[in-house]
Amino acid sequence: MSRLRNIPGSAEVIQASEYCIQDPERCRGRWQEIFQKKQPLFIEIGMGKGHFLMDMAEAFPERNYIGIERYDSVLFRAVQKAEVRAMIRSGSDPDKVHVLSAGVQERPEMPADCNFRFLRMDAQQLPQVFAEHEVDGIYLNFSDPWPKERHAGRRLTSANFLKLYEKIMAEGAKLEFKTDNRPLFEFSLEEIKNQGWELLQYTFDLHHDTSMNQGNIMTEYEKKFSARGNRICKLIARP
Repeated sequence: MSRLRNIPGSAEVIQASEYCIQDPERCRGRWQEIFQKKQPLFIEIGMGKGHFLMDMAEAFPERNYIGIERYDSVLFRAVQKAEVRAMIRSGSDPDKVHVLSAGVQERPEMPADCNFRFLRMDAQQLPQVFAEHEVDGIYLNFSDPWPKERHAGRRLTSANFLKLYEKIMAEGAKLEFKTDNRPLFEFSLEEIKNQGWELLQYTFDLHHDTSMNQGNIMTEYEKKFSARGNRICKLIARP
């Protein structure tokens, strides 16, 4: 998947943004203190521009969400979109939305009841950022397939990462994974089986699976790829 080119000033915006948690290690075991309400905590790893995460947060206000992204320029776009939503929610003129570039000094405030936050970090750091049993659900959406066999351990559904997820997931917590990459999906099914996880549901054609597609919130990539005719695969599993 292609990444956004570097956006000058994006790192500075991320560092100053209320949506982005700095030094997340200090929040380990205390994430509920970050939000206005103490609610189940869900994370998305590799959230991209944040559409899915913010749509989920809006659809489920009784939950708290954290989006994790590695790249400054991608995370900046998520911050930008969060600010746009805040502006529209507050009744600001939508025509002014386009001015929210990296160079803008005055940025809209985050709503006090905002139930999502962003982290710039690598998924390898999860156990340093989240305590045991602190996470109630994990979303992986259209993750980098790392197609070369020597890079298999970098796939977010590899045994390497499943072991990390086990360390932070609460009892009964579920992992949900979507992709249009059939080889990656088949690899993921095998890794989940080998790791001893329980595979609750899976489909090779989500949008034509009445049960699993019910209430499905689409990601940007999902809309793009399904419009091309690509079938979307999804699985739900737990340790």
